[in-house]
Amino acid sequence: MPEIVVMSHKEDVDGLASAALAKAAFDAQTVILSDYPALIPKLEKLASSEKKIDSLFICDLGLSKKNEQRFVELLAKIAGKGTKVTYIDHHDISKETVAGLKKAKVTLIHTVKECTSVQVYRKYKKKLPESATFLAAMGALTDYMEKKPAAAKLVPRYDRQFLMLEATSLSYMISASQKDEDFLVRIVDTLSKGKYPHDVKGGFELAEKYAKKVANAVESIRSGIVKLDNLAHAPSTVELSSSMVVNFVLGSSGKPAAMVYKLKEDIGSYVVSIRGSKGCKVHLGRLVNDIASNLGGSGGGHDKACGAVIPKDRLNEFVKTLDSKIVG
Repeated sequence: MPEIVVMSHKEDVDGLASAALAKAAFDAQTVILSDYPALIPKLEKLASSEKKIDSLFICDLGLSKKNEQRFVELLAKIAGKGTKVTYIDHHDISKETVAGLKKAKVTLIHTVKECTSVQVYRKYKKKLPESATFLAAMGALTDYMEKKPAAAKLVPRYDRQFLMLEATSLSYMISASQKDEDFLVRIVDTLSKGKYPHDVKGGFELAEKYAKKVANAVESIRSGIVKLDNLAHAPSTVELSSSMVVNFVLGSSGKPAAMVYKLKEDIGSYVVSIRGSKGCKVHLGRLVNDIASNLGGSGGGHDKACGAVIPKDRLNEFVKTLDSKIVG
């Protein structure tokens, strides 16, 4: 049987839904889940493996100026061993990277106009059951891309309250399980079989506990918010996902953009999450990529949602520069 591997983003619904769709479409035997900092190390491990891989799908793992060249090099090495490599994503990608992937004979499926799970569904829907539409709809809803052209045709197929309940519960399960990759892979396996998030054993109970953490953390988050001219920021001191905390900071501050940060001593850097309001006039992903790269870090993402890794001693400089360049 051909060895098929799926590697996808482990931190959100779009990433796990993409993995489940690819697994279902191609009966993938191996699922590897990763956050952005671990992308290159995990690819290096695959590239150096003696194991024969027939097909590799990489989903919803965006690049930055710091890692895009190495990413292309590793995919070229993997493809050079006879592996059919497919990269499916919806983050910004440079022309140089596109050219490099093409030269390496990597299949690129990419648009910033639809989330990754919708792209996976549309590309391989002939290989998928009708129930797979639900996974793409959850990915679009939780990535705030449900009004995009393709997604807008998928989301209305379901009762909105049911879709929101399942998607939100799945999001909470994922956030609560970032240190338990075995459980995250079990979620992917369950979804790939045409089941719902409520079918994940122990999943709803985990989501309920996480919801209680959210409710208890609200006041602590609010008290730590610092408001600048265009940016509100706060340390991520509670046991919640950074994406959830930054959304709360954004909503509470009334500023065009918000960020939260958490120090990771093992890499000597802050991990930063950033969100923009509808009134934010700049593409935050591109802006953060430029600023972070100039400070020796990395970053990037969407126009209203992105992240960065900033060296420990450059955080204040990053905050000041970002605030000065945001237009509300």
